[in-house]
Amino acid sequence: MTSRSSPAPGRSPGAALWSWALYDWANSGFAALVQTFVFAAYFTRAVAENETLGTAQWGNMMGVAGLVIGLGGPVLGAVADRTGRRKPWLGLFTGLCIAATACLWFVTPSPSSVVPALILAGVGTIGSEYAMIFYNAMLPALARPSAIGRWSGWGWGLGYAGGLVLLVLALYGFVEQGAWFGVPREQAMNVRAVMVLTAGWYLVFCLPLFLFSPDGRGTGAPLGKALREGVAQLRDSLRRVREYRDVAIFLLARLVYNDGLTTMFAFGGIYAAGTFGMGPGEVIVFGIGLNVTAGLGAASFAWLDDWLGPRRTILFALIGLIVPGALILMVESKTLFWIFGLALGIFVGPVQASSRSYLARVAPAEVRGEMFGLFALSGKLTSFMGPLLVGWLTLASGSQRVGMASIIGLFVLGFAGMLFVPRVVTQGKE
Repeated sequence: MTSRSSPAPGRSPGAALWSWALYDWANSGFAALVQTFVFAAYFTRAVAENETLGTAQWGNMMGVAGLVIGLGGPVLGAVADRTGRRKPWLGLFTGLCIAATACLWFVTPSPSSVVPALILAGVGTIGSEYAMIFYNAMLPALARPSAIGRWSGWGWGLGYAGGLVLLVLALYGFVEQGAWFGVPREQAMNVRAVMVLTAGWYLVFCLPLFLFSPDGRGTGAPLGKALREGVAQLRDSLRRVREYRDVAIFLLARLVYNDGLTTMFAFGGIYAAGTFGMGPGEVIVFGIGLNVTAGLGAASFAWLDDWLGPRRTILFALIGLIVPGALILMVESKTLFWIFGLALGIFVGPVQASSRSYLARVAPAEVRGEMFGLFALSGKLTSFMGPLLVGWLTLASGSQRVGMASIIGLFVLGFAGMLFVPRVVTQGKE
């Protein structure tokens, strides 16, 4: 088997790493504008028959997509370990997400568009999450071990900054009255055009990674053989789970708290619109503020990760999610919702970035793709439960507050699980 390729002449490690981090900038638009602040809210308020039914339908779709991601991710990661290269897989699923996002333009504000809307959003979600398996697995080969936490955090910070810029473009360029680009508002064309913008953004800013970040060298293994060996590798790893005990405990804890994050992203815009009566423009402004605090949190905590270690960073950040998250469910004032919501955003990025850096530090190099596939599995195997819980509890109680309370419970359980996760030695810490 040939060794991993190094950066080509003229391409500094810094250029390779910044090109890698810029992919977070590109990808974040899908999460911010499709899954959370624009399309999700548009679907429940304008496409579905009513907001309660739309919330349940969106939750069911996210649950099904999460199940597909969870079951397929480890296999794809193991196959990539056998073929040696990440970029072809990353390109395939990036393209799938971009195409599905662009096609959301055709979703008109009518119940007849419910099925195509859910299918396209689900396919886009699958493409985006599968792409992140191979993207995340590239980091340990690009960054020094002592700098993995920083680069993981800076990547997340760039992602939130990208989401922020894109939300501003969406709000003032398309959604607000007198928007810059003057897209007609009939049939929600101005909102639907944001989906085309999001697809184009993803396409343009993902290119530096493919051009300047080195990939591992291919092993020459045919796809069929790689698939068979990848499945066998995954099966063998699961049988020898005691050898990867540290990874297994961490992935179980992450399975729970990441389910809470996924559900919060899926329903954040919906909750703001339904419970506090925010219109599309106000939801986007809230999203802009949330991206500012989340980006600042991810970038700032990146140094803390390398200093104190990822485990302590995750525990601290989970407390920062639980306290303001619980307060959000109790307040009636829109002003207090803004205050606690923006405070919560500070801790979103550190949880995600430090989760990535923890696994990057402990995953054996020879099964790194598989481990990041299991990382996706831990984020998606039960991810259908959170959205389904929110949807079902909302339907049963007639209250979005009751449904959203399940998210706080997932954060609490995840925190408890992280207490059993072994510490990682980082520059003498932990």
